[in-house]
Amino acid sequence: MSQPQALIAGANAPLPTDNISIRILSQNAIDCAAYRLTNDGKVRGDGDMIFYGQTRSDDGSVSFRGHDSDGFFDINLPTQPASIEKIALAFSSAQTLAQVGDVDIQVLQGSQVLMTCQLAAAGRNEKALILAECYRRQGSWKFRFIAQGFEGGLKPLSEHFGVEIADEAPVPPINTQRPINTQKAGSANQTSTPPPIPASPSINLSKVTLTKNQSSINLKKRDDFGKIGVNLDWNQRPNADKSAPKKGILGDLFKQHKAGGVDLDVGAMIHLKNGEKTLIQALGDRFGSLQTAPYVCLRADDRTGQVSGGEWLDINGQQWSQIEEVFIFAFIYEGAPNWAQTDGVVTIHVPDQPPIETRLTEGTGNLPMCAIARLVNQQGSINVERINQYFKGHQEMDKAFNWGFSWKRGRK
Repeated sequence: MSQPQALIAGANAPLPTDNISIRILSQNAIDCAAYRLTNDGKVRGDGDMIFYGQTRSDDGSVSFRGHDSDGFFDINLPTQPASIEKIALAFSSAQTLAQVGDVDIQVLQGSQVLMTCQLAAAGRNEKALILAECYRRQGSWKFRFIAQGFEGGLKPLSEHFGVEIADEAPVPPINTQRPINTQKAGSANQTSTPPPIPASPSINLSKVTLTKNQSSINLKKRDDFGKIGVNLDWNQRPNADKSAPKKGILGDLFKQHKAGGVDLDVGAMIHLKNGEKTLIQALGDRFGSLQTAPYVCLRADDRTGQVSGGEWLDINGQQWSQIEEVFIFAFIYEGAPNWAQTDGVVTIHVPDQPPIETRLTEGTGNLPMCAIARLVNQQGSINVERINQYFKGHQEMDKAFNWGFSWKRGRK
């Protein structure tokens, strides 16, 4: 395998006429975004911005996966609309680049790294940068490393590219007093709920993070919540050296288990209004169904736990009235049970709502099972409660929350 081409700022190189991925690596949290631009340097509409709050372009040909310090953009170059001349890649942070540290960019085709770029942080005080761009040139696509600073954060950066950003709406009060309810599923207390986050026709840059002190949020009742996506993402190679691109030692980005990697599996226990309870997880081939009970399923392409970008559970929000509770959990199927090293994060995507996330970094080293969160039907609303409690296994977690399943060993 040939060595990747290292680009300096301002340099460019041809891209293959196929799907590519662009990976952005940082030692600290940054918010990455991609903008599809016409010849006037503007987006055609809000659907041309791809970021944590809108992970796919309107036609699905550009998508975002990954987490705060290790994000991917997957780009299908041949299917880009004819009016799109550039795809700009940028990031913003609450800190200056000097505080964030060096940022590395990799251009990949499959698992092969084609190009690398290193953005040196020393002496740079910008909080937002345009990193690079894919652009058309005489009928082909090329990649340019830009490294251009930009004043302000994600909002002014997005508005620079013509994205309409919603005015910052106050995040609804988050319930910090109510303890996690470990009673039998379906017996959640009926309490008054805070106001919802209003939907907006413009892009909303808000993100709700649930913590120990801010442990729940309520989404107001709707007739149809749409398709709810629950993403579990993690650092699949926690012992890998993220600075490897600087040394030219890239290896195979997608080897996991043989390189000391970690495989996390996401699952759910579902309690329906009719009293039925069921389990969704890859172990035992229990993948569920969206259109029939239990109205929850694992996405087919993420069942192995080996897809970069994590695993997904989908919930049919049209059938929320049939669901009493969805209890989300994860377990370390392979690899050392060290939750802090996994850098795990679960993000719940509800249409017209900011993403809701919680991080899985508090577990002790010998407890591979994490009860993450529960989505409870409270008179038609969705109450999202952070749990983040850790257990020896399924049976111990089940007992703590009174689900009443019978458990036996399984393999996937």
